[in-house]
Amino acid sequence: MKAQPDYSIYLVTDDGCLQGRALIDCVREALEGGVTLVQYRAKTASSAEMYAEALQLKALCDSFNVPLIINDRLDIAMAVGAAGVHLGQDDLPCAAARKLLGEDYIIGVSAHNPAEAKTALQSGADYLGCGAVFGTATKADVKKLGTDGLAAICKAKGLPVVGIGGVTAGNYREVRAAGADGAAIVSGILAQPDIRATVKAIAKVSQEFAK
Repeated sequence: MKAQPDYSIYLVTDDGCLQGRALIDCVREALEGGVTLVQYRAKTASSAEMYAEALQLKALCDSFNVPLIINDRLDIAMAVGAAGVHLGQDDLPCAAARKLLGEDYIIGVSAHNPAEAKTALQSGADYLGCGAVFGTATKADVKKLGTDGLAAICKAKGLPVVGIGGVTAGNYREVRAAGADGAAIVSGILAQPDIRATVKAIAKVSQEFAK
């Protein structure tokens, strides 16, 4: 059985947060700060662009011994040898993805309520991405879950839970206190002027919840 990664500080990429900086450089800084898991998300890139960039990120993540997850795209994940994929509610169903990928790949599923969390568990997901905890600028159509909603999912989870949506160094503790195994962070890391220092600050809080 595959080992579960460390979900505590889960970086999700978004080109809109980079402020003119190169993605590979920003991810390197985040890894140097202590990011434990990286998800490559590129909604507007072509398949060729995604493949090339994912290859770069895979090599970089490997050098830090940190798993790389690909958002949505099973084909890209398989092509670059990523650790797994993350699927939204409108993507390929988890059970179908599992048939294609087999048991060695990590599959994460977005869940916005306990019912979706239960379905993901029954479908063979490895972890849940739950939000939006604090609201989010990157997905304006996602209803706010709140820390109470996150806590409700965590209590009945059966799977590792990662809180996502508006998470920053300032509110990371609230996500973990709700029972989540970690937080998926986008602009809260990538839009910050000192990415490395920001992640180090989050890692310091994360240590409070280390088992």
